[in-house]
Amino acid sequence: MKQKLKVIVVDDEPLARRGMLVRLADFPELDIVAECGNGDEAVQKIRDLAPDAVFLDVEMPGLDGFAVIKQLQQMQVTLPYVIFVTAYDHYALSAFEVQALDYVLKPVEKDRLSVAVNKLLKNFDARDDQRHKDQLAAVVAQLTGEQRDQILQRLDKAQPVMSDKYPEAISIKDSGEITRVPVTAIDWVDAAGDYMCIHTKDGQTHILRRTMKELEQELDPKLFVRVHRSAIVNVNTIAKLQMLANGEHQLMLTNGQAVKVSRSYKDRVKMVFNS
Repeated sequence: MKQKLKVIVVDDEPLARRGMLVRLADFPELDIVAECGNGDEAVQKIRDLAPDAVFLDVEMPGLDGFAVIKQLQQMQVTLPYVIFVTAYDHYALSAFEVQALDYVLKPVEKDRLSVAVNKLLKNFDARDDQRHKDQLAAVVAQLTGEQRDQILQRLDKAQPVMSDKYPEAISIKDSGEITRVPVTAIDWVDAAGDYMCIHTKDGQTHILRRTMKELEQELDPKLFVRVHRSAIVNVNTIAKLQMLANGEHQLMLTNGQAVKVSRSYKDRVKMVFNS
């Protein structure tokens, strides 16, 4: 079962407030966490409780509904979804200027309130889905080094987040010859200007004219990890992660090679040891 949305009801008229509470009780997706009788109390409760939505009366003594929104913005409080509730329809334009989700007239009719609540649920689900996509894209980007925008595009198209179709070998052209280097034979890769130096288990070094980013996208992130802007390492060759006296880190490979780990890739390397 999905977690209920936290809702606050704000109205200076006790009878109107009670009526809204009764009507909202018909929606099991909502959890009324507070009710407020004035704008100052609304600001305090919204700041303290961080509700998902607020049903906010427009005309109130002291801080009216619009002033509540303005004060929350000045305090840099994350705004909940706002559904304005008022007896006067001439506030509608102002309500949407402050990006209110909906605008409901008093006396509140059951069907009209249902439309507003359904709009709230639909928007919240969309935002929640986008938040999960953003989190997933961030993790995949950290693992693969791929741009988050590209990952999000695949998610929006319902395409696989990470492709399992990686080449089993890399073809390297050199002096009129093409050498096929099995991916599993690669220990590590480092950049030398516009060229990649591919170091293999048999002690050979093959020179490939390709960018580090292009090569990284061809290598399975389950098998290779970017440890520096100019180095990629086969995770199966990693022997240990060392912290140096100057606070920097380096990897020691099983072949005795030391590879520097840059700060921006340190967390990605640590994930190898935690997997």
